[in-house]
Order: sequence, then structure tokens, then C-alpha cells
Amino acid sequence: MSDSNPFNNLLREMALAVAMIAFLVLGLWAHTGTMPPLVVVESSSMIHEENGEVGSIDAGDLILVMDTPYDNIVTFAEASDRQGKYFGYESHGMAGDVIIYQKNGDSGTPIIHRAILRVEASQTTSPDRSVPETADDTDHCPDEGTYDSATLDADGQLGTCVLTWSVPGTNVTDSETITIRFDGYSAGYYDCKRFAHANVEPYLVVWNWQPKHAGIVTLGDNNQCSVDQGGLVVNGSSGVHSTSGVAGPVRENWLVGVAGGEIPWLGTVKLMLSGPSSPGTQYVPGSSFLFLALVIGGIIFAPVGLEAIVKKIMRNSPEMYQAEAETDYSSEE
Repeated sequence: MSDSNPFNNLLREMALAVAMIAFLVLGLWAHTGTMPPLVVVESSSMIHEENGEVGSIDAGDLILVMDTPYDNIVTFAEASDRQGKYFGYESHGMAGDVIIYQKNGDSGTPIIHRAILRVEASQTTSPDRSVPETADDTDHCPDEGTYDSATLDADGQLGTCVLTWSVPGTNVTDSETITIRFDGYSAGYYDCKRFAHANVEPYLVVWNWQPKHAGIVTLGDNNQCSVDQGGLVVNGSSGVHSTSGVAGPVRENWLVGVAGGEIPWLGTVKLMLSGPSSPGTQYVPGSSFLFLALVIGGIIFAPVGLEAIVKKIMRNSPEMYQAEAETDYSSEE
């Protein structure tokens, strides 16, 4: 029995809509383990095709943010290592996981880029723990080494002096500096998708890099090998910047999550309504607007079409014929 008061009907409909949205958000939270469970892609740094492509990450897509343990992240180096257990693993159109992280742990819009390689401490020594945390490497590590404040030392405390590094999925083990050619021989082939000329290779090259700390090196699929961690890692890389400078290798506590399923196009609505701090829809592929219009049109007109189909089926059903026959019989009596 419906309420004759229009205001009460409106309140009931609004409460139902809010409840449905709440159940949807809670369901996504239960599935992803993160809050918010979705992020909207704002830039074109991950596109594979100029006109957009389902399966890769385009501006205007919604991406599920999965609560994946840091140690379980599969890098491009590991996924392209023919001898490794992760060989052949792909996510969003390429080898390796795509991660969402805060640059240097600072606030601001998170970055969503592919995990390229993981640099780990190999040989370490204990630091001088009498010096302040803000002291230089030479004070922390008088016997040489790079001070990494977030890596456990042999004594069980945070902070250690790293003497050598290793990179899983490559031939770099127990090395003071890191040099890797992603040429398909020394490591899996990473195509920079750029014109190669005069000492500029067509593939990714990490050259004589000494990390400041352990972590994950990241790169947008559309950024032509300009890694987020800048020119110290890859020559010519501009890097991404935060209030504290160029992003370092991604630490565990900077991680927001790992990119899960893609819901294409729908995030374009949010970009349309965003304020001046957002890039808006300038990077959204043109085809996304068409598909978004089709989705919205389908949501609006599908119930109308479904109702017409149901009515037609009901009119032609034996039960309806029987009911009409009984009505005619009753009228004759």
C-alpha cells in the first residue's frame, strides 16, 4: 500500500537510493580491502592507444584499488624473466603489476604507474645509532654504505647501511651500483616506443645507479622510459615531483594499493565535475565520450524497453489467454 503523501514518497525513494549506494561501496570495500576502493585516472601516462582501449588504463577509467601485500607485487623485471616463476604474468596490457602510490609518502594526487623493478639491500652493516636521523650518510655509515632508514638491520632495528644491492628478475646481485639493459637478453625487453638515435637506445636502460634506499622503480606505459625516479636511474628521465623532491623508489608505506579491475569511461563524469586543481577531461580519449553516452543512454532507456518486452511476453502467454477467456465467460453470465 503506497503512501499518498508525495513528500513521504520522496523521502522513501531517497533513503532507498542512499542505501543502494552504501551497499555498493561496502561491497567494493569488502572486495578490495581499501577505502576508497576506486580511483579515477586523470592523465594519459598509461594509455596504449591514442583513441583508448579496454584492457589498458586510459584517462576517465575507474580502477579498483586492491589491498595487495607489498612483497606480492610482481615487477616487469620479474614477469619478463624467462627463468623466473612469474614469467608471463600480465596486468593491464603489459608484464608486471600496476601500483598506486603517494610520491615520497607526501600528500597529493597518487600516481598510478607500472612496477618496473624492485631494488633490495644485499650486504649491509649496522649504522652509528648515536647520530640523529637527519644526519648524512657518512655520519650514519662511517664504514661506507648508503643509509636506508626503512630497512631492517641485522640487529632487528630499523635503519641499516647498505653496501650492495640486488634486483629480482635480473642478473644484478650483490652489486654496489645497478646497470640493467632491458634489451631482451640481459633482462626482458622493454620497448621505449621512441626514435632511437646517437646513444639513445630503443629499450629501457638503467645505468650505474646507486639507490638512496630500497623500493620499487615505476614508469608510466606511455612515458617513453622516463621513470618516475628521475635521471639518476635512467638518463633523460624528468621524474615525478612532490613537495619533497623527485620521487624515490616506492617504499611499502607509500603504497596505496595495486590496480585491479577496470571500469572504463565512467570516471569521465567525475573529471567533468572536478575543480580547477584537476586536469579535467583534456586527456580523456574521444571514444570514451561516445561509449559513456551509450552507457548512460542504456541505463535510462533499458527499463523502458524491458517493460515493453515483459508486457508483450505477458500478453502472448497462455495464462493471459486463459484469464481473458474466464473474464469473457463471467461477463456472459
